[in-house]
Amino acid sequence: MATPHIRYKLNLHGPKVAALAVATLVAGLLPTAVLAQKNSKTGASRGSRGQVKSITVNNLPGYDDKWFHPGFYIAPNFSRYKIEQSAAYVQAIQNGTAISANSVVSPGLSVGFIGDVRLADNFNLRLTPGVSFLTRRVEFKPFGYQPADSIQTQEIGGTQIDLPLLVKFKSDRRRNARVYVVGGVKSSVSVGNRRKDPLRNQLQATSGDFAIEYGVGLDLFYPLFKFAPELRFSNGLSNLLQPNKDVYSRSLQSMKSNTVTLYLNFE
Repeated sequence: MATPHIRYKLNLHGPKVAALAVATLVAGLLPTAVLAQKNSKTGASRGSRGQVKSITVNNLPGYDDKWFHPGFYIAPNFSRYKIEQSAAYVQAIQNGTAISANSVVSPGLSVGFIGDVRLADNFNLRLTPGVSFLTRRVEFKPFGYQPADSIQTQEIGGTQIDLPLLVKFKSDRRRNARVYVVGGVKSSVSVGNRRKDPLRNQLQATSGDFAIEYGVGLDLFYPLFKFAPELRFSNGLSNLLQPNKDVYSRSLQSMKSNTVTLYLNFE
């Protein structure tokens, strides 16, 4: 008597066995494919004859539907003081004892967090608290400076807490990129000054500052996050000069912050 076999009972021969195997494989891979497409959406561009011209993957398709996005940033900066000479400087010129001041651009670094709130389709409110490590320098030269004369450098370095409040206006998204502009205000408080050399740190600045900020950036969407390089300018409105009796302070009447920062935002 012939031994019964499952293939004969179900009438599975040749192509039918292969088709069943493919169906089983597709059913097993379907959940994985769904998870892979969760953060991206693929679209194909076709020509007039139906041929595929290009394939585009739209990353994070539902990103703008959320009302809040957290993130962080790392930001190298270049800062200086915008200075004005005092009336005492003009009088000292007549006596031949004046010294002229020249602000020097110095590098620094800022790090912080991002809280981005959706206000409308193209507007967001951004709060980006952070910490900045800054060193600003001012060079003082005798009036009528000659190469043989010495240059005295005054340095103000410290750590400050920054609290920017900005409004972001963004363009419509085109595939995985869009441009935007930001603008707002920033208040800062110095929490520590490095004063090690009594000769180089005679010039002093107040601890509080208030500035207006504006800049431009580019949102780049990736499968798991959004990266946004941003160039921002900060112009201080407060006079940071702290009156003193040293010759450097008497030569100035105004000293305001001026900073250019490249923000590397991750959201």
